[in-house]
Amino acid sequence: MNVFEAVKQSVTTRQAAEHYGIHVGRNGMACCPFHNDKIPSMKLDRRYHCFGCGADGDVIDFAAALYGLGKKEAAVQLAQDFGLSYEDWKPPGKAKKPKPRQKSPEEQFQEAKNRCFRILTDYLHLLMAWRTDYAPHSPAEAFHPRFVEALQKQDQVEYLLDVLLFGETEEKAVVLVYKCRQ
Repeated sequence: MNVFEAVKQSVTTRQAAEHYGIHVGRNGMACCPFHNDKIPSMKLDRRYHCFGCGADGDVIDFAAALYGLGKKEAAVQLAQDFGLSYEDWKPPGKAKKPKPRQKSPEEQFQEAKNRCFRILTDYLHLLMAWRTDYAPHSPAEAFHPRFVEALQKQDQVEYLLDVLLFGETEEKAVVLVYKCRQ
């Protein structure tokens, strides 16, 4: 987003006026700084309009008129004063998008390990919940399939998590290749 869009989306004329020391009443009215005004005749909200002198515009027009700047300089000044970030405009053809940085094999391995760990942790929590939620209430009751799965898989998932946390790099790689891609 360019500086004009960033400023117009983020700063109202009222905020700019108050930032630059103009007292704005609760109703959004202020004494106009562009003519000798003793009674508030300027309405400030996203835009501004003076009913006395007819001055009108947006926040960039306001700052430009207040400080005698061009619109670009006023927009840049507002962005600096309010700490806004924006993209500098470059002429077409000269702006080159930077190539995304290629991740190292170590970074790719770490991301895969973290993803696998999150998946296994979520599955372990699910198995633990199933083990209690679907447990039979009497010896005669048939086992629910989720209860059976929890009994069968919980130890295996805990082992895989232990390998990811404490195992050697080769063991972790085996878990990532053979278990987390399924």
